[in-house]
Amino acid sequence: MRFARAILDRPHKFTIIMLVANLFVFILMWQSSGLTSPALWEFPEDVLLAYGAKLNGLISVHHQWWRFITPMFVHVNLPHLLVNMYSLWMVGPYVEKLYGSAKFVVFWVVTGIAGVVASYLTVRPDAAVGPIGRFLFKAIDVPSAGASGALFGLVGVLFVFGLKFRHELPEGFKRAFGTGMLPIILINLFIGYLGRGFIDNAAHLGGLISGSILALAVDYRRPGERSGVTRAWQVLQATCIGLVAISFFLAYRNPPPASVLRQTVQLQREQIARYLSYVQPISEAQDAFYLGLKDGDFTNLDNAVKALDAAPHLDPESDELKEKLKALLIEVKTLGVPTGVSAKLDAKSVQEKHNALRDGFSAWKKEYDAWLKTNGRNHGGIEVIEASPR
Repeated sequence: MRFARAILDRPHKFTIIMLVANLFVFILMWQSSGLTSPALWEFPEDVLLAYGAKLNGLISVHHQWWRFITPMFVHVNLPHLLVNMYSLWMVGPYVEKLYGSAKFVVFWVVTGIAGVVASYLTVRPDAAVGPIGRFLFKAIDVPSAGASGALFGLVGVLFVFGLKFRHELPEGFKRAFGTGMLPIILINLFIGYLGRGFIDNAAHLGGLISGSILALAVDYRRPGERSGVTRAWQVLQATCIGLVAISFFLAYRNPPPASVLRQTVQLQREQIARYLSYVQPISEAQDAFYLGLKDGDFTNLDNAVKALDAAPHLDPESDELKEKLKALLIEVKTLGVPTGVSAKLDAKSVQEKHNALRDGFSAWKKEYDAWLKTNGRNHGGIEVIEASPR
C-alpha cells in the first residue's frame, strides 16, 4: 500500500504536456492543410514534410537533421493521433511517476529519436524481401511520422523496470510490469507484422530496444525518497526540451525544397500509376475467370492472359500471384476446348473440375487480399509510426 500510494500520489505533468504538444502540432497542421474537417484519412505530403516528417532524402541530401526529432510530434491523420495519445495516457503516467519528470522527458525524446534513426536506417530496397525483410525494411523512401517510437520506448522502460526490480515490487506491480508487458509488446509486433509496408516496425523496435537499454542503466525513484533530482538530469531534461524547440524552429525556417516536394509527389504518382497498372489487369482477369467458369464465356481469356503478362513487376509476391491467376485462366480455358480427353468428360468430372477451379480461385483470392492489405501498401503511401499499447 505504501508503494501504491507513493506512485499514485506523484504528479505526471509532463505526460500531459507531451500530449498537449502533440495535439497542438496536429491543430496547426490541420489549419495549414486547409481541410474543412478533421483529417480522417491523411494530411497532404507537403504539410507532413513542412512540419518535420522524416524523409531520408531530406536528411541525407539536404542535411535536415532535425527530422530525426520532429516526427515524434507529427501524425498523419486524426485516428493516428488518437491511438497514440490514448497509448501515451495509458503508459506515460506510470513511467513519469516511477522515474520522475526529468527522466521521463529524457526517455521520451531519446527513444523517439532512436525510433526515427531505426526507420532511417531501414530504407533498404535490397533487404525488403520476404516476410521478415518486409517487416523490418522499407522498399521506398516515403514520409514517416508518429509518436509510437517513443511510446514503444516507454513500454520498454516498464518491461525492464518490472524485471530489474521484481524483488522489491508488490505483487500487483510485478504482474503489471515486467513480464506483464509481454502481451502488449507481442500483440503490437503482430499488428505491425500484419501491417508491414504500412506501419514502420523498425521505428517501434528502435524505440523498444532503446527504452530497455535506458531502463537497465537508470534507477527509479523509490517510495519515501526525496523528490529532488540530480543536476545532471535537470540539464538533460532542459537539453531535450531545447532540442525539440530548436528542431521545430529549424523546420519552420527551412521548409523542404520545392524540388523535393515535386520529386516526392512525382514519385508517388509514378508508384500509384505502376500499382494501378498491376491491379487493373488483375481485376479484369478475375472478371474473365468468372465469365468462363460460370457462364461459359471464354472470349476474354486470351486478352486477360496477355494483360497479365504485360502487368509490371512490383515485388516477388505480386509476380507469384499474377502467375497463379494466369494458370487458373489457362485451366478455365480448357473447359471451352472440347477436344481429346476433355471431350469425353462426363458431367460429374466436369463438375469436379469446376469445383477444383473454384476452390483454387478462392485460395488465390485470400492470398491476393492479404497482399493488398500488407505489401500492396508499399507501392505508394505514407509510413505510419503507429502503436496501440494498452
